[in-house]
Amino acid sequence: MSDSGKSRSLLGRAGSWFVHAALDILRGAVIGLANVIPGVSGGTMMVSMGIYDKIIYCINHLLKEFKRSVTILLPYLVGMVLAIVLGAFALKGAFRSFPLPTNTLFIGLIVGSLPMILKQLKGEKTGPIGLVIFLIFFGLVVWQKLSEAENTVALTFTFWDMVKYFLLGMIASATMVIPGVSGSMMLKTLGYYEPIVTEALPGAVSALLHGEWSALGHNLLVLLPFALGIVVGIFAIAKLISLLMRKAKGWTYCGILGMVVASPVVILMDKGLYEQVTWVTVAVSLLTFAAGFAIAIKMGGEPTEAA
Repeated sequence: MSDSGKSRSLLGRAGSWFVHAALDILRGAVIGLANVIPGVSGGTMMVSMGIYDKIIYCINHLLKEFKRSVTILLPYLVGMVLAIVLGAFALKGAFRSFPLPTNTLFIGLIVGSLPMILKQLKGEKTGPIGLVIFLIFFGLVVWQKLSEAENTVALTFTFWDMVKYFLLGMIASATMVIPGVSGSMMLKTLGYYEPIVTEALPGAVSALLHGEWSALGHNLLVLLPFALGIVVGIFAIAKLISLLMRKAKGWTYCGILGMVVASPVVILMDKGLYEQVTWVTVAVSLLTFAAGFAIAIKMGGEPTEAA
C-alpha cells in the first residue's frame, strides 16, 4: 500500500473511532440523565441502547482486562459525569417548566427498549415461573412509587452520617446497574433526593467555580462518601447480575422486563405532570415521546455481546 493509501486508512480509522467515541459519550449522557431523574432507570437506558451486557462484562472484568475495560467504559463515564453535573442544574428547571414533554421523552426511550429485551428472551424457557417473576418485579417498582415520601431530610455531618451517605450511595447505585430500578426515586422515598442531587451536587460545583472553599468542603462531606458507596455498590450488584445471567438468563430478563414495563407506568403516576396541560403540551409530549422512541431504537442497534 502507498503512503497516501496508508494515510487515508489511518484517517478513516481515526474518524471511525472518533464517531464511535462520540456516540458512546452521548449514550453515557443518556444514562447519566436517567440517573438523576426519579422514576427513570439508568440500567433501563443501558438496555434500550444495547450496551447493558457489555458494560456489566467490563465492570466485572475491570481488573483482569483492565486496559480493554477502561477503554470501553471511559467514554460512557465521561458522558455520565457531564450529564449528571449538568443535569443537576438543568433538569430541575426542565421538569418544573415542561414536566410532561420531558417525562414523555424518557418514556419513549424506555418503550423503545422493549424490543431489545424481548430479543434477549427469545429461545429462553421461562414458563409460569417467568410470568410470576415478571409480575413480582412489576409490582415492586409500582410499590416503590406508591411509597415515595414527600419529606426532605436535613443533612448533618457526624461520623455516622458519613456511613449513612455511603450506604445511600450503595442504594443509589442500583439505578446504574439494575434496569427498571430508580435509585433517584429510592433517594426521594427516603427524603434525600433534593438534599444530595439538587442541593449538594450543584452547590459543590458552584462553590468550586467561585472559589468558596468552605462551602465546597461542606458539600464534599456528603458527596464523597455517597460517591464511594456508588462505586462499591456498582461492582457488588454487577457481580450478582452477571451470576444471574449465567445461571438463569430467562428468568432474570423476566424480572428486568417487569421493571422496565413498570417504569412508564410509574412516571405517569406523578400527578404533577397534568397540571396546566394544554393541547400544545400534549402535541409536544407526543413529539418528545416519538423522539425518545426513535433514539432508543437507533442506539439499540449496537450488539449486546460482551466486549
